[in-house]
Amino acid sequence: MDTENAAAGRPGADDVNPAAAGPAVEAVEATEVPELAEAPAVAREVFGDRFDAAVRYTELLATAGVRRGLIGPREVPRLWDRHVLNCAVLAELLPAGSTLCDVGSGAGLPGIPVALARPDVSVTLLEPLLRRTTFLEEVVRELGLENVTVLRGRAEEMVGKLAVDVVTARAVAPLDRLAGWGMPLLRPHGQMLALKGDSAEQELADSRAGLTKLGAVEWSVISVGEGTLETSTRVVQVKAGESPGGVKAATRRAKAARAGRNAGVRTGERSRGGRRRTR
Repeated sequence: MDTENAAAGRPGADDVNPAAAGPAVEAVEATEVPELAEAPAVAREVFGDRFDAAVRYTELLATAGVRRGLIGPREVPRLWDRHVLNCAVLAELLPAGSTLCDVGSGAGLPGIPVALARPDVSVTLLEPLLRRTTFLEEVVRELGLENVTVLRGRAEEMVGKLAVDVVTARAVAPLDRLAGWGMPLLRPHGQMLALKGDSAEQELADSRAGLTKLGAVEWSVISVGEGTLETSTRVVQVKAGESPGGVKAATRRAKAARAGRNAGVRTGERSRGGRRRTR
């Protein structure tokens, strides 16, 4: 699933031609759906009144997602347990009314399951590849997700333009590289949540020096979904201090703020200059 290219913003071969995005989500035939397990009972508990939307999203992953190369065919029978619910339980860690950016969102994991489980959270799906943002926009439109925005771009391009309370990522890159992309997008005292497997502790141990330079003040490996899922989700939680992303990110944010102010001043001057005096 070309996840490293997605996060870094390196275009894939199929990103050059917009037609490579494939047919619209609405055109998927029911007969094309691979064998998909029925939604487990716990899904109703996790998604509440958005359960039907979660079912539809999972169906789209199993059809259009597979056909467009966003999900491997072998993953279809375990989409609910290993992907959709595995991501949705991340909602346990989110403050009420928070803003979230899902870096390298790909097929919308974990961003869309989180948005379904927590309609109070404003979610931005950040993804540089055209075929993926096309899929995400179609899904958001079909599911009617008013709390989700799809944004095409690279994380490093968004410093100073996007600031959120929480950054999430799944299967994007090693933790040290991921933190370099994600931490600068945080507001002061925000948190980065990286879904990791058995490598979580080792990646965290290898990344501690870099996390400190990036303005992190606290980090740990935690489990979410215990008592809900058969296998809980392992998450590396990194909390930022006053200057998330470190000195370089703070400098870039300050430059972006100055540029915005200067643009506003120039716009105001042009507006004033175009007025005629009347007596």
